Amino acid sequence: MLVPTDMVGPQSKLMHQIDKFQTAQVSDRNIGIRKTIHDVCTVVQDMLKEVEAQEPRFISSLTEINGRFDGLRVVSPTEFEVVLYLNQMGEFNFVDDGSMPGCAVLKLSDGRKRSMSLWVEFITASGYLSARKIRCRFQTLVAQACDKSSYRDSVKMMNDASEVKIRIREKYVVQITPAFKCNGVWPRSAAHWPSMTMAWPHPNMAAQVKMEGFDLLSKESIALQNKQSSTSMEGDAWIISLHEAENILMVGGARKKVLSMLKTIRDRHLDLQGNPVSVYILQTLMLYECEKHPREEEWEECHIGDRISGIIMQLISCLQCRRCPHYFLPNVDLFRGKSPASLDNAAKLAWRLLRELLTNTKALENL
Repeated sequence: MLVPTDMVGPQSKLMHQIDKFQTAQVSDRNIGIRKTIHDVCTVVQDMLKEVEAQEPRFISSLTEINGRFDGLRVVSPTEFEVVLYLNQMGEFNFVDDGSMPGCAVLKLSDGRKRSMSLWVEFITASGYLSARKIRCRFQTLVAQACDKSSYRDSVKMMNDASEVKIRIREKYVVQITPAFKCNGVWPRSAAHWPSMTMAWPHPNMAAQVKMEGFDLLSKESIALQNKQSSTSMEGDAWIISLHEAENILMVGGARKKVLSMLKTIRDRHLDLQGNPVSVYILQTLMLYECEKHPREEEWEECHIGDRISGIIMQLISCLQCRRCPHYFLPNVDLFRGKSPASLDNAAKLAWRLLRELLTNTKALENL
């Protein structure tokens, strides 16, 4: 589409603003996080070696491949999650019947003896591999590793009743989550995706996403907390994570640039008490924006401003409705557990941001 002559000036000015924002704020954020990741992962790798020495079933999977640490997720510039992939779950059946939103259970296959499993002492009387039991054992091992680690002076185990979290140099928080990787299978609760009416993603990309599969994480589910009919089985359930599948969809056009800019804006203006606007929520809203704007030309550099404004509009709408559905698992509300006051405050600040972006041509200089 040709840009009207009277728009060429403003358009080129906006592109200049975006480039400046990208080379200054976004680059500074990325450089800072890269250095922090290296420092944090050095400490965590040392601790996981100590855990493995005590309990060989918990083998460290935190390895650096082409400058990227497998299993590391950046929650914020000072908060990280390390997913520790466990071995051998072949004797268990994956049960995802929708009774626990965003969760599944692993049940011992018919005819398989409990004693034959690598994880024998973590299997319940009903034959379920308990996420909670594995996490409790792992928590004990990490606490011991903190005392024995060569970094023990700068690492502390956090007193979190349910999760395995450590604090490094009183500055960084790392959650270490035991998990199983499930490649080549797709959860039943996400079977509706992709819809036949959707123009995005391309069928080839959708097939690639489904082949990537998902992870099962041993961590507390906010969706199951405070449920009236809470059962012991819910503590044994595993959380379904489609992190890698979501990353595949972020490829193409200026998508990664848009996400980097949103993360930077979030860190500078929406990093609020209670974390109502997480990086993951922005990434989720970006996937919805990809559906709304399925044509690749809509993700070219000249449309970055429109895409960022559109995603912030979606964010405001979700904050006001107090609901943000997970992209693949719409029964899971990503705002579950957030206080109404924190969501209202975030909505006000997001409105202020959007107004600035829409009315001030030099907004990015000040953001």
